[in-house]
Amino acid sequence: MKKTSFKIVGMHCASCVATNEGSLKELPGVTAASVNFGTETATVEFDETKIKESTLHEAVVKNGYKVLAGEGADHAHHEMAAENLSATKRRAFWALGLALPAVLISMMSITLPFEILGQNLALWLQAALGAIVILGFGWEFHRGFAKEVRAGRASMDTLISLGTLAALGYSVVEFAIGGDRFYFETGAVIAALILLGRYFEARSRGEASAAIEKLMQLGAKTARLIENGSEREISIEDVVVGNVLRVRPGEKIPVDGVVLQGSSVVDESMLTGESLPVEKRLGDNVFGATMNSDGTIEIKATVVGEGTMLAQIVRLVADAQVAKAPIQKLADRVAGIFVPVVLVIAALTVIVWGMAFGDWTAGFVNAVAVLVIACPCALGLATPTAVMVGTGIGARRGIIIKNGEALERAKKIDAVVFDKTGTLTAGRPAVVDTALAAGTDKETLFATAASVEELSEHPLARAIVEANFSKKLPATDFRNLAGRGARAKVGGEIVIVGSPRLMREENVSLGDLESRVVDFESVGRTAVVVSRGGKALGIIAIADTLKPDAKEAVSELKRQGVHVVMLTGDNKLTAEAIAKEVGIEEVVAEVLPADKAATVERFRAAGQRIAFVGDGVNDAPALVVADLGIALGTGTDIAIEAGNIVLVAGSPMKVVEAITLARGVFRAIGQNLFWAFAYNVAAVPLAALGLLNPMIAAGAMAFSSVSVIGNSLRLRRFAPKETRATMDMHHHQ
Repeated sequence: MKKTSFKIVGMHCASCVATNEGSLKELPGVTAASVNFGTETATVEFDETKIKESTLHEAVVKNGYKVLAGEGADHAHHEMAAENLSATKRRAFWALGLALPAVLISMMSITLPFEILGQNLALWLQAALGAIVILGFGWEFHRGFAKEVRAGRASMDTLISLGTLAALGYSVVEFAIGGDRFYFETGAVIAALILLGRYFEARSRGEASAAIEKLMQLGAKTARLIENGSEREISIEDVVVGNVLRVRPGEKIPVDGVVLQGSSVVDESMLTGESLPVEKRLGDNVFGATMNSDGTIEIKATVVGEGTMLAQIVRLVADAQVAKAPIQKLADRVAGIFVPVVLVIAALTVIVWGMAFGDWTAGFVNAVAVLVIACPCALGLATPTAVMVGTGIGARRGIIIKNGEALERAKKIDAVVFDKTGTLTAGRPAVVDTALAAGTDKETLFATAASVEELSEHPLARAIVEANFSKKLPATDFRNLAGRGARAKVGGEIVIVGSPRLMREENVSLGDLESRVVDFESVGRTAVVVSRGGKALGIIAIADTLKPDAKEAVSELKRQGVHVVMLTGDNKLTAEAIAKEVGIEEVVAEVLPADKAATVERFRAAGQRIAFVGDGVNDAPALVVADLGIALGTGTDIAIEAGNIVLVAGSPMKVVEAITLARGVFRAIGQNLFWAFAYNVAAVPLAALGLLNPMIAAGAMAFSSVSVIGNSLRLRRFAPKETRATMDMHHHQ
């Protein structure tokens, strides 16, 4: 099986989508085909042994559309879209400019002092203007109609073409027989207004898809390569893995890499949506397109091209915009049935008015109004525009919504299960408390401990070194005591830093500190004892600390009526202490990584719709099993397959933001579909009853598309409140 995507040029409604999708699905060897109106992209899964990719393209070309595929297709499509937009604008404004005089002649019953073949020159002028607009500028409708007839299908072009040609044809007959009922200006205004609607639609679609364009432009264009001690500037395309690159303050980091030399502060907000800059030291990972704010650093390129974090995000957002939400599939099916039904209603309108009321002219005019008002273009735009705008906003805020289905699922969530480590907590130990022996101060305790721990690689040792704010003393004769602690000579005395068990082995008495060890351990903290010269100086309590906004995220979810659960492999005491601190009542502790999925499954079996939040490494099975998998991207594994939503930054508040955004997008889709449907359903009977002038129908139809796009673009105002924790951090800085 192979999956391919290609661009389709020339689609302008939901019916075009249905036509192309139908043609692709009918081909032997095609297992799935999806055409997205918003991005003008077809995605097809097919069996390579049964069908060639070129045959897929031919099927679409046969329908009368252009296909762009392979290398450079996106660029070519972008250029064609820009050309198409200016051509659509030209056509729309010329058509309007010519239709307006025709309307004025009709409305004001203008006559000129000349006659040709018994008809006033003003009428000849009106007929000429109407014909130019309907047949010339409206040619694309008629060409589309002809293609549909050949293929045995009907689309929006069918409705517009029939409506405008009927108005023109009727008027020509009246003109020839010397009648007095003409609809030249009606057909012209209908064609002009629909062309204007298409121009606004194309422009708005361009705005909606700008998110990906912006993301792609974020990357650096050049890099400074260091080779044989000298520095030279090279194009970003020429960077290969292993290259050493220099990045100066104020420059973008060119590719994903690791810091080899120097230290700096990097603004990663364009990837993570987090406003706080991140410190980078030797060995830290850096990502392409982020901004180096502070010092000069040298990095070694580890990932280039398609594998970089930015490229993966762009790909994920593009995929999300192409994937359809289940609600969209329903809309597409309805659009496919809608046009034939409208044609029947239009025919019945003529017959009923003609035969029942003897007014064939009124029947004809009302049938034209039915054809025009029923065009289901707003229907085709309802879902793609909201998804495009929503996924674009998400990407800029570090929230990658991977498919349309995620939006629908997020709306229905009633419980969020957080994996504890690395999700609610920082996932690395930090000093949280101390207990001092009589006669010792904090400064001495930390300086003594850090002097020894500086020589150790252990994570607990690193936590102590980072917490130290005093001057360290030189240590000699360092020995690592695996799993228990470390010892060294500091200022001529033996200093031991380690577990209470190690102290007992070394015959160091803890005295009054013994009860504090019990206190710390009872709430899941690790007690590290520091002794000098056989005497205990104090205890340093270390624990995995909560992320700054974990508490606020939990309370915000509860406020929205979502039940919150914490899942962890930690012992019950530690888990409950952290849950209490963060405000979670339900805790499932001592769960092995392999059993996480089963636990989520158990919640689902109880009838709850679960969102599982995990870091995506050992949590993949649980992410897949949950109704909605929210994976915290840990940098390089941003494209993890498991999550429906991927959060580039590990902030718990981003979970709330993601669910809020997804619900907002889904709400916009619902509103769009409602108005597109309600509008057609309500307007068709009005048109058939003669209560809707064809020109008003055309204006309203154009307006319906623009209003749907406008409603989607409203999502761009989505900016959840900055979390208090983030503001506190800004304040401290």
